[in-house]
Amino acid sequence: MATSGSVSASGDLIVDTLISSCGNVSSFAKPAGVFFGDRSRQSWNKASMSMRKREPNDKHMVYSTWGSCNSNPFVGPRSKKYCISSSTFSSDGAIPEVSSDGSSSDEQVASLAISSDQKNHGDRALKLLSGSCYLPHPDKEETGGEDAHFICVDEQAIGIADGVGGWAEVGVNAGLYARELMFNSVGAIRDEPKGCIDPARVLDRAHSFTKAKGSSTACIIALTTQGIHAINLGDSGFIVVREGCTVFESPVQQHGFNFTYQLESGTRGDQPSSGQVFSIPVAPGDVIVAGTDGLFDNLYSNEVTAIVVHGVRAGLSPEATAQKIAASARQRAMDRNRQTPFSTAAQEAGFRYHGGKLDDITVVVSYISSSINM
Repeated sequence: MATSGSVSASGDLIVDTLISSCGNVSSFAKPAGVFFGDRSRQSWNKASMSMRKREPNDKHMVYSTWGSCNSNPFVGPRSKKYCISSSTFSSDGAIPEVSSDGSSSDEQVASLAISSDQKNHGDRALKLLSGSCYLPHPDKEETGGEDAHFICVDEQAIGIADGVGGWAEVGVNAGLYARELMFNSVGAIRDEPKGCIDPARVLDRAHSFTKAKGSSTACIIALTTQGIHAINLGDSGFIVVREGCTVFESPVQQHGFNFTYQLESGTRGDQPSSGQVFSIPVAPGDVIVAGTDGLFDNLYSNEVTAIVVHGVRAGLSPEATAQKIAASARQRAMDRNRQTPFSTAAQEAGFRYHGGKLDDITVVVSYISSSINM
């Protein structure tokens, strides 16, 4: 469940009090924590990276069902570093930080140079092998929660969306908006040139066709011949793991603490043009982990990376690795004593809050592999 808005709080902070009403803009009553934005269309926020040198049965699927993930998660050591070292996974150096040029408020270009000893892949084509796990909030199991995601096997694309939970206060299930948005994204992907999917164009088109009430975050990632191309809007996101290190982490988009960017039908809310666009070179052996805030509010990136390292070493499928990550995030969400990304952000915003944040959890894990073109 994505949320938005914040209010002052005294004493221990309760998550449900972190959303506030943004006003009634039309005759339709708006739920607390739902954002209305009256902003002109902005330039795409772009980011780029430069580098030196078992698939689902359904080819196109929008997942709204959920299943149990009862495996015991592996939780690596917590540290401020992004690299997880082991006897078989090591890094030869520190990963440079992403930096912004600050050239304008409308367009910020970030770059990341990654040192790699990867060999020239020649005639080898990259392939995306993906699996997922979805755990709805325990109180929303009957309705299926508010997250949605898809995996397009042939087109090598994945997407996730997180409906804004504040709509429930006026009887609207924002999960329906998230699912329709993902369904329309799959349709838009089918119309894209093969091997040249533009996630920004896909999201813009999907948004224009989504009419359900509600609002949602969105993240769409596609593998092309140039690497992965992605767009992210809101507090869902993804990381890229290479050789035991988190080499990229998409930044969170929020108007304020717990006040996420969100899409809504029509011109209300944020627009797809507010999303951040990424182009990231990848190599065989890289792992992409995409998730809603139910994941990234409860686990730090280095903790997710530790689970990925364990999964790769154990020969787990992408789905099995996703299950372990989701189970670990759910376990942390119910821990009131451990520090989490959400509690850290709450404390930095001036609130007294400890522990995890119980929420819908969606995790999509994609392994980058190679196949020889004949």
